[in-house]
Amino acid sequence: MSNGQSDLLAGLSPADAASLMALGSRQSVRSGAALFHLGDVAGCIYLIDRGRLKLTLPMHVMGRDEEVMVEERSPGQTIGWSALIPPYRFTLTATAQIDTEVVAISRDALRAHFAANPQAGYTVTLNLATVVGSRLQLFQTMWLREMQRTVELRCA
Repeated sequence: MSNGQSDLLAGLSPADAASLMALGSRQSVRSGAALFHLGDVAGCIYLIDRGRLKLTLPMHVMGRDEEVMVEERSPGQTIGWSALIPPYRFTLTATAQIDTEVVAISRDALRAHFAANPQAGYTVTLNLATVVGSRLQLFQTMWLREMQRTVELRCA
């Protein structure tokens, strides 16, 4: 990463972080292009180096299909954690909002690295749990708002 900071690499020694980053390959995503789509096979996890990605969920709204934004992710943040969690399919669509560069690390490379470096694997797994937990909290908040709206409409 250009700034050396990533939510996935937090707590790793500089050598362990560099070793993990060496497993990855850089990919450019042009503004407006999708990095991945909901339902695609998730073979890589991505660390955003520069740019910004929006994560969306397709919905049918008022007779037309819309990509509803769930959240934005920026440099230092991780997306594509579905690559490490069965059934290994992306649960959202990621689209670049501006020209973006990511580091893609394959699931197989990560697993082999974690097998050879269990302490690094443990640290990254804890970091990944934090990323997943944040998403779950976001969806819980969205769901509670919708439930509140539904209850209010019933009571009106």
